[in-house]
Amino acid sequence: MIVFDLSCSVGHRFEGWFSSSADYEAQQARGFLACPTCGSAEVSKAPMAPAVPAKGNAQRETRPAGAPQQQLANTPMTPQMQKALKTLAKAQAKALENSTWVGDKFAEETRKMHYGERDDAPIHGQASLAEAKALIDEGVPVAPLPFPVAPPDKLN
Repeated sequence: MIVFDLSCSVGHRFEGWFSSSADYEAQQARGFLACPTCGSAEVSKAPMAPAVPAKGNAQRETRPAGAPQQQLANTPMTPQMQKALKTLAKAQAKALENSTWVGDKFAEETRKMHYGERDDAPIHGQASLAEAKALIDEGVPVAPLPFPVAPPDKLN
């Protein structure tokens, strides 16, 4: 996944998530992009700073002192909702620390564990809606992740 800062002709800024730069270009060319605030179809990439992650053991303030809280949605979110989403994101990251990415083999690997064909281990990956429904119908324990996870080969 790639995240672009976008802006409309009126000046509203928002994020767009795309599978690639080509995906963004294709959606823009077909008129699929629109501003969530005003509905304008005149959408373009806004200038954005590169995302450079901090060292894993470093703690830092994510915004300058006194700066306004960045919006996570196109309508104001309550502080409680912001806190809940942050807590949920941290919990997902913690849960995935010792999990192995199996990509599109998720349904196959989960099924093997359920039927004792391989050792149980924490895994995560991708499954289609039909695959997920089939796993549930078989009684295979699965759960969707609350936030998207980029495959390791797609990370910068």
